Amino acid sequence: MSSTAQDGAPDFASHWTLDPNVTYLNHGAFGACPRAVLEVQTEWRARLEREPVRFFLSELECRLDEVRVTVGELVKADPRDIVFVTNATQGVNTVLASFPFESGDEVLITEHGYNACNNAARYWTARAGATVSVARVPFPVGQEDDVVQAVLEAVTPRTRLALIDHVTSPTGLVLPIGRIVQELSNRGIETLVDGAHAPGMLTLDIASLGASYYTGNFHKWCCAPKTAAFLWVRRDRQPIVRPLVISHGANTTRTDRSRFQLEFDWPGTNDVTALLSVPAALRFLAGLFDGGLPGLARRNRSLALEARGTIARAVGTEAACPDAMVGSLAAVLLPKDPPKKPTADELHDRLEREHAIQVPIVPWQGRPSGFVRIAAQAYNHPAHYEKLARALVSELGLA
Repeated sequence: MSSTAQDGAPDFASHWTLDPNVTYLNHGAFGACPRAVLEVQTEWRARLEREPVRFFLSELECRLDEVRVTVGELVKADPRDIVFVTNATQGVNTVLASFPFESGDEVLITEHGYNACNNAARYWTARAGATVSVARVPFPVGQEDDVVQAVLEAVTPRTRLALIDHVTSPTGLVLPIGRIVQELSNRGIETLVDGAHAPGMLTLDIASLGASYYTGNFHKWCCAPKTAAFLWVRRDRQPIVRPLVISHGANTTRTDRSRFQLEFDWPGTNDVTALLSVPAALRFLAGLFDGGLPGLARRNRSLALEARGTIARAVGTEAACPDAMVGSLAAVLLPKDPPKKPTADELHDRLEREHAIQVPIVPWQGRPSGFVRIAAQAYNHPAHYEKLARALVSELGLA
């Protein structure tokens, strides 16, 4: 049973282990795993430890295949094209490390990309004598066409691969990834989609997207334990993709399954219980709202849009992007010239220390206090964002 929030909506906070004294508006950072799913992970860990040899050598492969089927249904992809990684950053690094760059090639990234993955692009291209170019996607952004145009304007004759977020981490924009992939493909450019935030937030159809590579997390919007993520590779590109850890699969003589999966499924001894708990996490979330996971995603998006409006009205700013580019994350602009001008770090720390609000304040060029990126998950409700709005008005001196 769930209690009821002040606005009359169900309050699901008791299902999570989050500190009840903190208003937690940063699910997009590291996710948060429900109690029931953590209990399932504990059961898997106990099962593993009862007979580790039998579990790893006789049982694990079929259990991973069961998870693969569940994931394939979630993202609409053939399970044979799916392998597991610890997080999307590892998935991005895996593709970049395997890609057959030649000296002078370029990888295209955007300035809205996740810092860790943009760093990875710079590292792996430098090792190969290739370079990185950056698409200057505007922010605030007026329409999806502006994003597509910015990406295409950054393409050069040397562009071989584009690393594009499905949902941008710093700015929370849902990019028109299908259009971008198609336009790049028309120019002979492969796309690696960083879908870190997409599973559980968006309806996915990876097989029809047309990208060469797609990676996504389960610990964020699917609420699985940490270290559970996937990498999908188009069938024709699988022969070139090798795991970052080379292990027993590299010289296997088995022919009953692909070398692609044989290499990735056994990187050495590790804790696989997070991955094995993914189906339980999906079942848990599907049971919270009518309509299952799609119903939850619609509810979260509606709450994010409502919260964005509440905060923007309080601080007197306009929307940072069209509604169509909002999922379960939303960026809210802060005034360019407020009476009080804390830095982004100072504002974050004051919200945490003085108001017990955990929310990211993102620094951005031309905005001394940056902007606030809110998240909406099942345990959040409108009163949380009203509290944030009041705190921002106070800390920026807008009252």
